[in-house]
Amino acid sequence: MPLTTLTAFEMLFDRLRVQDAVSGGTNTLLVIGGAGGVGSITIQLARALTELTVIATASRPETQDWVRELGVHHVINHAEPFGTQLEALGIESVDFIYSTNHSQLYASQAGEVMTAQGRFGLIDDPETFDIAPFKPKSISLHWEFMYTRSLFGTGDMNRQSEILNQVAGLIDDGKIRSKATETLGSINAANLMKAHAILESGKAKGKLVLEGF
Repeated sequence: MPLTTLTAFEMLFDRLRVQDAVSGGTNTLLVIGGAGGVGSITIQLARALTELTVIATASRPETQDWVRELGVHHVINHAEPFGTQLEALGIESVDFIYSTNHSQLYASQAGEVMTAQGRFGLIDDPETFDIAPFKPKSISLHWEFMYTRSLFGTGDMNRQSEILNQVAGLIDDGKIRSKATETLGSINAANLMKAHAILESGKAKGKLVLEGF
């Protein structure tokens, strides 16, 4: 939980600053890759701590069901155009986008569907990322790396302790649940290969667990 929780929480509240409304916006958050480990905790944090309308992308019935279990208001398919799907939901624009994977594929669409002066965040490492579509709307770009505070000894390093304590309370209160969806057995070569095969297929949801030796 700590790694994905910090990655999700820091992006939402320290980078995207979702607590600060976008002027003239729709109070909406779109999570690209909602069924993954980071996406799964992001959805829950947004629902537990904000009044945002939360939308997530998922393409398969089982992952769509999973993000609905986590509390999203709407699900759209990342393999289809965002604009037409959002329009069908009656959503004119999106204030915040949190992209967890393949971010370079969505920059152009983000520029089209986002609210002017909205905020876009990503955590993956695309070889190239074209931000030109963001200029007309003055969309800001934010990267999240969980180790930034410790790596550079920032003055607010204790912030991460505060975050984890706050989320621990949410877990104890039953407002946040574990993202673990499947236990593959003990840590050995065969199970490691099985886990990697699932991850590389792009069809994983939540987090896989290996335990013991």
